[in-house]
Amino acid sequence: MPKYLTEFIGTFFLVLTIGLTTLAETPLAPLAIGSVLMVLVYMGGHVSGAHYNPAASLAIMLRGKLRGKELVPYLVAQLAGALAAGILVFATVEGTFAPAPDPGVSSYAAVLIEVFYTFILCLVILNVATAKTTEGNSYYGLAIGFTIAAAMIAGGPVSGGVFNPAVGTGPILIHALLGDGSFGDLWLYLVGPLLGGALAAGVFKLQGVE
Repeated sequence: MPKYLTEFIGTFFLVLTIGLTTLAETPLAPLAIGSVLMVLVYMGGHVSGAHYNPAASLAIMLRGKLRGKELVPYLVAQLAGALAAGILVFATVEGTFAPAPDPGVSSYAAVLIEVFYTFILCLVILNVATAKTTEGNSYYGLAIGFTIAAAMIAGGPVSGGVFNPAVGTGPILIHALLGDGSFGDLWLYLVGPLLGGALAAGVFKLQGVE
């Protein structure tokens, strides 16, 4: 239970920060989101591994550091946190939000950005948070937080900058139910990140890291 509670809390505050900065059109949103992810990783790393991302959980399971039977409870906790955050955003600022690619970007281009930036995010996670050679380091939260900030700055204008199926699913579901959104873009934020996470696990094995 402590693991799943931690995954819920971490995903909740990650999505809450995304929602509030998105609706406020905060120029420094990627920095705020990367920073909150960094501190949440330090908060929960020693409890649950601080995944807060189904793609990361998939990569870590394929890497052999998460038991297969724990994957679904992790995903449920993460999705529940994302949904709760979307509801709180609606209740406090009376708005819904949902990621979407730039109108001039093809679905093909958007999903590729989601694949490759999720790939590098998960590869960083696997190397700094699961490898014996980096065990006990103090920089893992910084590495993960700055990776997502860079990914959002570079890839956000193209794909919407999700790189996390929970971040895509929760807000899109709330936007569709309580706002005026649809589920049309949801597949981008499921297929792209999950492929990226699986690819990262494969490349990590090729790196020969223990």
